[in-house]
Amino acid sequence: MQQESGFGRFVAGKRSKWITLAVWIIIVGVLSALWPMVNKEVQNNAANLEENTPSVQAEKVAAEQFSGGSSVPALLVWHREGGLKDEDLQHVQKLYAEWSSTPLPYQDSVPPFDKMPAQALKKQLSEDQSTFVTPVLFKNDADSDQLKEGVVQLKEQASKEFGADPFAAKQNSTSELSARVTGPVGISIDAVGLFKNADFKLLMGTVILVLVILLLIYRSPILALIPLIAVGFAYGAISPLLGLMASKGWITVDSQAVSIMTVLLFGAGTDYCLFLISHFRHLLKEEESKGKALLRAITETSGAIAMSGFTVVLSLLALMLAKYGAYHRFAIPFSVSILVMVIASLTLVPALLAIFGRVSFYPFIPRTPEMEEERARSKGKTAHTHRRKKESFIGRLVVTKPWMIVIVTLVVLGGLASFSSQVKFTYDIMSSFPKDMESREGYDMIGKQFSPGELAPVKVMVDSEGQPDVLGKALTGLPYVEKAGQQVQGEKNANILAYDIELKMNPYSSEAIDLIPELRSTAVQTLKDAGVTSPEDKVWISGQTAEQYDTRETGDRDTMVIIPVVIGMITLLLLVYLRSITATIYLILTVILSYFSALGLGWIIIHYGLGADAIQGAIPLYSFVFLVALGEDYNIFMISSIWKKRKVMPLKQAIKEGVGETSSVITSAGLILAGTFAVLASLPIQVLVQFGIITAVGVLLDTFIVRPFLVPAVTTLLGRFAFWPSKHVEVEEKAARTEARIEL
Repeated sequence: MQQESGFGRFVAGKRSKWITLAVWIIIVGVLSALWPMVNKEVQNNAANLEENTPSVQAEKVAAEQFSGGSSVPALLVWHREGGLKDEDLQHVQKLYAEWSSTPLPYQDSVPPFDKMPAQALKKQLSEDQSTFVTPVLFKNDADSDQLKEGVVQLKEQASKEFGADPFAAKQNSTSELSARVTGPVGISIDAVGLFKNADFKLLMGTVILVLVILLLIYRSPILALIPLIAVGFAYGAISPLLGLMASKGWITVDSQAVSIMTVLLFGAGTDYCLFLISHFRHLLKEEESKGKALLRAITETSGAIAMSGFTVVLSLLALMLAKYGAYHRFAIPFSVSILVMVIASLTLVPALLAIFGRVSFYPFIPRTPEMEEERARSKGKTAHTHRRKKESFIGRLVVTKPWMIVIVTLVVLGGLASFSSQVKFTYDIMSSFPKDMESREGYDMIGKQFSPGELAPVKVMVDSEGQPDVLGKALTGLPYVEKAGQQVQGEKNANILAYDIELKMNPYSSEAIDLIPELRSTAVQTLKDAGVTSPEDKVWISGQTAEQYDTRETGDRDTMVIIPVVIGMITLLLLVYLRSITATIYLILTVILSYFSALGLGWIIIHYGLGADAIQGAIPLYSFVFLVALGEDYNIFMISSIWKKRKVMPLKQAIKEGVGETSSVITSAGLILAGTFAVLASLPIQVLVQFGIITAVGVLLDTFIVRPFLVPAVTTLLGRFAFWPSKHVEVEEKAARTEARIEL
């Protein structure tokens, strides 16, 4: 206890408070001056799949054996209602002649449309002659910013050639030619653009929301700014720290990680600040000396704050076990941000509270009853002071009717959790885009006028060992194949044959992804029938559909590995902190139940409310890591209060007072955390909308059902066994015996 008090004096003493503030200012200033900000080191083309993944291996074969096999296509969708005119096609030919002689930035190649006769071009139009799809192939190693540079110049040259900008024209216009860029290049540019455009909106929305909630709850402008100042300082240190790691190649950071990290920092960071601030305000009503009140607040909350933060940091670090790049890239940025924020909560926030003192809560300054009476006398008034009971209505309810509380909450949460079994998942990136986004409009037009599989053909490559056209007939006969191209021989190994096939369905859909194993099986069996030795090792499938299949398989593997690890780590931390096997078990079980309830309620909102057919496949793992780690924070904070109180009073009284004492701060913290995640739902990116909704409702379930009702009710029912095998059981029994003697 003294050690913690010493720590409080070290960071928030009469002189040390200014030193603490100065140290933070120096750290942020120096780091910002020396190291790059993380936003400058974002890489949005980082590989998500490992080198030994089948689709990645297939891409290598394609790059080695087929010219342009490793190129990334931008599909230009030219459309005019009523039919394309001859002059439209002539303009397109002139453009391709220009790109052939003077390539666009990062262009790899273009088809020779400029050398094709008019009749040959017209055969490639849609059936109603209104739509023409032409590819421009870009280099495979170009990132999204480089691809965007090439596409921007493409659009400028097209506008100059046509005398108007066809990319700005509406697709349903009867008088104008419209054009859209789609395909892998268009999708990549739009995906990154969504996150880049979202950063500022997300930051402003989060700051305003946190500020408004704090003002509404605490009605103090200074108090509302203190957590935001702490988060701002923390971000000022986090950004260059992560920027250095990224610039050195130690980590890779993408736009999505930065966006979610911002939300996490404001939400969780504000929570940690409030745990200390709320207890400080409570103690100011009992302690006349603001310094003593602050030191006591630091002493009594620092353990819970540190434990809560450590739980989240370790849970997020578990993402390093992921093989899928997007998951793996979250681990270090998220865990570092929480670690720095916890340090700020335990050092900078106490220093700021020491500097402002009681004025932090102006105009509703907390004072002791004696101070209120003296203040009233100085103004010639009579003070109406009364000591509020620490226990609350909910606290009394959970100890008087625990069975009813447990049954009702389990029915509610269990009912919601049952809907989680109905959740359907999708890996279709197009479903995350707004309907008016360019790449999606282009894709929809291809699906309407041609085969949707033309958007991203599947390339099947085999080593035929000299067998002629060993696979063409088998591929053409498959019921899900719209068109199979002619075989192409490998440039370095003529025995390797490639077939580009177009599926009859959306190549990004789950239906298409499910076909990859069947397609591979067909190719292997055909080679086997042709007498090819070891056919399993001589089939390669590349393309977006194959990549999405491997993405799903890798994601499922990561989920099966990471979820048990997170549960195991949190269990060990709770055991060490609480020294109670029983409490650890029921706290873990309640948070897991809360997660499945959040998934079920989120599905009800997303599917039945918003009309989505499926949620993005990555969301369950993201939501689990955040909800289990952050949800445990509230349990730790409340249980810590009960644990301390039960040393000096009967358990039921400790529960009543513990629930009452922590209810306001956890409620406000939960509202802020849920609100910050809900800000994600305001963005035009479905994966973030869905993640924001599920995580927000999960936090709210924790805040208003699990923490105030279920956990204390279970603790009441278990009685002293809730702490087994904690040594403090004897203290509870002694307190009960003392109370009995007093009554006699």
